[in-house]
Amino acid sequence: MPLTPLAGLLAILASAVGSSKTPPAPLGTVTILYDAFGENHRLTPDWGFSALVEYAGKRILFDTGNNAEIFEHNVKALGVDLKRLDFAVISHRHGDHIAGLNYLLKVNPKVRIYAPREGFGVFGSAIPGTFLRTDSTLPAKMRYFAGAHPEQLRGGTPWPAANFTWIDSVTQIVPGVTIVSTVSQNPGTLELRELSLAIETPDGLVILVGCSHPGIETILEASRRVDPHVHLIFGGLHLVNTPDPEIARLSVALRDQWKVDFIAPGHCTGEPAFAALLQSFGPRYVYAGLGTVVPIP
Repeated sequence: MPLTPLAGLLAILASAVGSSKTPPAPLGTVTILYDAFGENHRLTPDWGFSALVEYAGKRILFDTGNNAEIFEHNVKALGVDLKRLDFAVISHRHGDHIAGLNYLLKVNPKVRIYAPREGFGVFGSAIPGTFLRTDSTLPAKMRYFAGAHPEQLRGGTPWPAANFTWIDSVTQIVPGVTIVSTVSQNPGTLELRELSLAIETPDGLVILVGCSHPGIETILEASRRVDPHVHLIFGGLHLVNTPDPEIARLSVALRDQWKVDFIAPGHCTGEPAFAALLQSFGPRYVYAGLGTVVPIP
């Protein structure tokens, strides 16, 4: 059985420095606010993902789950104050990561929200007016905007008052905190842009992923621009329907090729992948079910 996150991490830190020494106190935590598995009976499990990162004085909300009422319940049950956020990050446009935005914006309507830049995406967008090819031989009634084309075409959003900032590249938000943007090339999510959150720690990157639709290895490759060493991965690896041979390959590759120190999978990783990663990582597998508070160095 895996150790609890705190016991597991601190036990390995203690063994690394010698059993007679006290391991350093963690500099922050990740709290799982939304997921479909866990043992905290005060919380409501549901398919989706959300986590609160508290690190180096910053409070960052990552995703908002699948249902605004469940998200509100879990947030309140855990005593989380969403009014005290530095910013939020939405990994991608799927409903099981965005529905709680309705509650977030109710309690913190001006919070800055980093979201994927996608043409006419659900978070709004702006593309150059030159997207529209023109034909001046047409009568005005047949021309877009009667021929007076705008400089930009702005897409609508269900949250028109939200303070969205669109991201489409690897972008440092504040020192030590970077958003890694990748694009899926996989069937079913082709061209979907996904944001991951990379926190720089003394032991390497702590990376939060929503669903890893572009592939976790694609995300890790992009994160090398920040730091080639990954200390800990949280979140969904999208292996829920992946064949067992590929799950086995990836479980070993994350450990041996990518040299990931710890793995804390959740959400759409899938039960067979949980088992394979637990076997591959052993005591370096960190349980991160709903309501879990995981220390980060």
